[in-house]
Formats: sequence, structure tokens, C-alpha cells
Amino acid sequence: MDIESFRQRLRQAAQALGVQLQGDHIDTLLTYLQQMQRWNKTYNLTALRDPELMLVQHIFDSLSVVPSIQAIAAAQGKTELKIVDVGSGGGLPGVVLATSCSTWNVHCIDAVEKKMAFVRQMSAVLGLSNLQAHHVRIEKAEPFQADIVISRAFASLVDFVNLSERHVGATGQILAMKAKHPTDEVAELEEKTNWRVDRIEELTVPELQADRCLVYLKKR
Repeated sequence: MDIESFRQRLRQAAQALGVQLQGDHIDTLLTYLQQMQRWNKTYNLTALRDPELMLVQHIFDSLSVVPSIQAIAAAQGKTELKIVDVGSGGGLPGVVLATSCSTWNVHCIDAVEKKMAFVRQMSAVLGLSNLQAHHVRIEKAEPFQADIVISRAFASLVDFVNLSERHVGATGQILAMKAKHPTDEVAELEEKTNWRVDRIEELTVPELQADRCLVYLKKR
């Protein structure tokens, strides 16, 4: 892993996305990437092993939703947000969101203990006091009253809202990071739940030649 090359690419990716990353934020994300690679050898945090792929498909992909969340905060006139990352795995997008904005209080939730042990360790190692890890099934957790509940390739839209809706605050909303436009999932959602798709935003992830989108979900 060529740290200087990765630093430059991360800086360029942030600029392309319109995300303000300071030098220490970049160093934090690179340390996180190194630690994930190291832990991965023992704990299988992610199927990706190549740091090149991890940089783009994990870090850049997670960064791509930062402007969307900033826009939600601005629309609500808030600087502080409570964000719940469901099925967070090794902390994606949670760790990246917590790094990007110190006033976002990010709670990573996962049923796999070793993955949350890693995120807990990252909170300490990276000095992210706004990052917490919870080893619990999302349906068993105490309600978070979150401003945003987000997931990245966690479950179908129906399963996601059924498991997570109790954690959404009165003015909060659910966001689902998806690869391609989830047409079938949207139809199932409208048929089986009282949630609907508010809108779907296409995401452009730097250096990634693949479809990505962010699905905004609101209760009827």
C-alpha cells in the first residue's frame, strides 16, 4: 500500500465529491484502511483483500453519501446529527461518516461481535469520540431516535425498514445505499409496508465504474 499515492487519490476523490477533508481526516481514513487490512487477515471483516479495491469500494463509496447527509442536515437547520449505521460490518459507512464530521454522532450496529470489536478499537485508535459500536441485532436494540438510519448493502428495502423503523426519530429518515436502481425492491416495499421511496439519488463514486445510488425512504 503506497501511502503517498493513496493520500493523493483520497484528496482528489474528496475534492471530486465536494467533501471538505482536512489533512488529519485523510490520515485517519488511511490508518483505518491499514487497520482493516491487518484485522482482515484474522477476522474476515470484509471479502475485499486488495487495499486498492478497499480504497475505492469501501472508502470512496462511503464518502459519496457525505454531501447528501450534509444537505439533509442543512435542510433541517442542524449541525449535530444522530446517525445509525445498520449492519455496519467493519464500520462502513459509519467510520467514514464519523471521520468526515465531528458533530455527527455515529452508532454502528452489527450482530457479529468481532466486527464491532474492530469498530470499538477504531474509535479509540483514531480518536473518534463521536463513534460508537453496538454488538446487537438491530431489532433488539433500544430505540435510538435517530436523525438518519443508513445501511450499505445490508438487506432488501422491506427487511431494512421492518427491522429499523423503530429507531427513526420524529423528523428522521431512512437511507439505503444500493448498487443499481432497486426496481423490484421498491415495488415490494410499496406493496408490503407503509414506507415509500421519497426519491433515488444517483451517486458517482470516484474511480468506480459501477452503478451506485442512495434511496431516500419516508413513512406514508
